[in-house]
Amino acid sequence: MRTLEAKDCAINTATLGFQAPINLVIDAVARHGFAGIAPWRREMEGQSLKVVAKQIRDSGLQVTGYCRSTYIPANTRAEFVANIENNKLALNDAAELGAQSFVMVVGTLRDLSSARAQVREGVAMMLEHARDLNVKLALEPLHPVYAADRSCITLAEEALDMCDAIEGPVADPQLGIFVDAYHLWWSATLKRDIERAGKAKRIFGFHISDWLNPTVDILNDRGMMGDGVIDLKSIRQIVEDVGYEGLVETEIFSSHNWWKKPMDETLLVIIERIKTSV
Repeated sequence: MRTLEAKDCAINTATLGFQAPINLVIDAVARHGFAGIAPWRREMEGQSLKVVAKQIRDSGLQVTGYCRSTYIPANTRAEFVANIENNKLALNDAAELGAQSFVMVVGTLRDLSSARAQVREGVAMMLEHARDLNVKLALEPLHPVYAADRSCITLAEEALDMCDAIEGPVADPQLGIFVDAYHLWWSATLKRDIERAGKAKRIFGFHISDWLNPTVDILNDRGMMGDGVIDLKSIRQIVEDVGYEGLVETEIFSSHNWWKKPMDETLLVIIERIKTSV
């Protein structure tokens, strides 16, 4: 397995803690030799999408993904429809930025069955618009600890079942998944699920970070690669063995540690860790 370099990787901007305007973040990511960037919608507030998109292109960066969807499930039909329309507007922005995919963190309800049904309906409603824009929809199953507040989809198998139910088997799928090591590392069926996703060409991205043990915050205490318990090399091997050729994307939510450090310091550590720990 080859040694990763910055040119093989993308930076999800959440890794840098949203501590600087997006133009400075783009400059830093490009300056350190990374090949891609995945910005967040919050960073686009008050910005000209055309200007940001041009800076990204001029910097030679790919936009691996645009983060993230408005939660889909709602307690009323009007709220549900509004959520779908909001996501369609975000898809327009993703297309303007040249994003390869729109990252779907789908949300949840106390009634998980209802939440899953709404997600299936909502994603189906978004699919044609995404296809028209040439932006893929990437469902991101989250760790089960988030089932109460962030995602009713917690298994790669669930996400793939939903893809099959909505889109069916196709040669060039518009709907797929992000494989996020932080959320899926624990799964006994991970290899089988990744192989299924690879065979269907539904792997649209690969997120890396590490699970700290102990951790002080399940959401915002992700570890730098090599500092935790995830066997990232093995997961990467499985992902690449099934044909994934995209960039490896670092996404570290770390308000307790890395978000307090200068961007350049964090990016330099990432360059070292992807060589030794991924």
